[in-house]
Amino acid sequence: MCAIRYSHLAIHWTMADSNATAEMLRTHPCYNEEAHLSFARMHLPVAPKCNIQCNYCNRKYDCSNESRPGVTSEVLTPEQAVEKIRAVKEKIPGLTVIGIAGPGDPLANEETFETLYLAGKEFDELTLCISTNGLALPDNVDRLYDLGVRFVTVTINATDPQVGGKIYGSVIWNGKKYHGSEGAGILLERQLDGIKKASDKGMLVKANVVMVPDVNDAHIPELVKKVKDLGAYIVNILPLIPVEGTAFGNLRAPTSEERKRLMDLCSIDAKMMRHCRQCRADAIGLLGEDRSAEFAHITGCRCKPTEENPLITVDNSNDARVAVASSGAGEVESGFGNAKRFVVYDFRDDALSYVRTEDVDTSAETAGASHREHIEDIADRLDDCRAIIVKEIGPLPTKILAARGKKVIVADVVNKAEIGRVLKK
Repeated sequence: MCAIRYSHLAIHWTMADSNATAEMLRTHPCYNEEAHLSFARMHLPVAPKCNIQCNYCNRKYDCSNESRPGVTSEVLTPEQAVEKIRAVKEKIPGLTVIGIAGPGDPLANEETFETLYLAGKEFDELTLCISTNGLALPDNVDRLYDLGVRFVTVTINATDPQVGGKIYGSVIWNGKKYHGSEGAGILLERQLDGIKKASDKGMLVKANVVMVPDVNDAHIPELVKKVKDLGAYIVNILPLIPVEGTAFGNLRAPTSEERKRLMDLCSIDAKMMRHCRQCRADAIGLLGEDRSAEFAHITGCRCKPTEENPLITVDNSNDARVAVASSGAGEVESGFGNAKRFVVYDFRDDALSYVRTEDVDTSAETAGASHREHIEDIADRLDDCRAIIVKEIGPLPTKILAARGKKVIVADVVNKAEIGRVLKK
């Protein structure tokens, strides 16, 4: 979208901008606790693509009774989103905020910017805000500002790449996928730069931090001081929600007492948000009073989530890439968890072309937590593959691969017809 299309918005917001921001803050239910009982927000689920994989995130399924970030019952086009705003404004006169928070990362989706343009053009009385992981924020601060966005939430969970490496499964940056502390380091650098640039630009920044017991909880006070120093206006410490099918699915959530103690400690250094409800990506209404189901009939959605058709995936896998538990002789030699090597191929025009071989260390203990780590490590190394061909597979790797959107073929030999059938799904 050419910048000239929304130049009128930049002019609108440069006049008495500080006063306008103060008024928006007065009626923003997420940034102002006094506002959340009177003013409503509406999240527009227009951004299905994501550029990182968090170990606590699985957006494959929808449940209308489930309230957590990333969950939605539909993905809207920008035009459908504007149509829905019109309908909601008629029924909810207290609507003051339009937010885009997923179900993926807003800044990984061009639809976000188109939606902000259309919404700002028709509803200039509404406050626009986004929630992002921050990876693409430094490159988009000016663009967001020119579209009228004055509120930006950045989810940042660590200021140490070694800690972040335990939280993020992968980070996609400049077309390459990074894992562990390397990926977390890239993400962290971009997050800190984005927070400072947004704050320096005059935006109000909220830092969301997911509290994961025994992973980053002891590290959070240091994180809060850092984001405050960079200009963050408020910090929101969220409790981990263990989600089945994720790397953190078996971890425990922090108790309310643990979270309160941490917020009390961190409140010495920064303003705390204590009224968060961990809203869905399609939430509508007052915080804690979601009315999204009431407006589900307004527009036809672009897609609905099912096990076969997830709303969002971040693996960016090659659509024609497969991995075979084999030495390369054309036979499938082992199961997923006990494979000594996987041969990776690209499948084009009914032919397999060799890409690489991934050797697997099978000497480590593979029981309990170590077994899960072993399976996760293999899944990480095959993350660019669309399908995995194995002789057999257990329930744990099946669940982990399904959460990543991977197809599994159980077979004794490499069957090109079956590969083609599965890849076309």
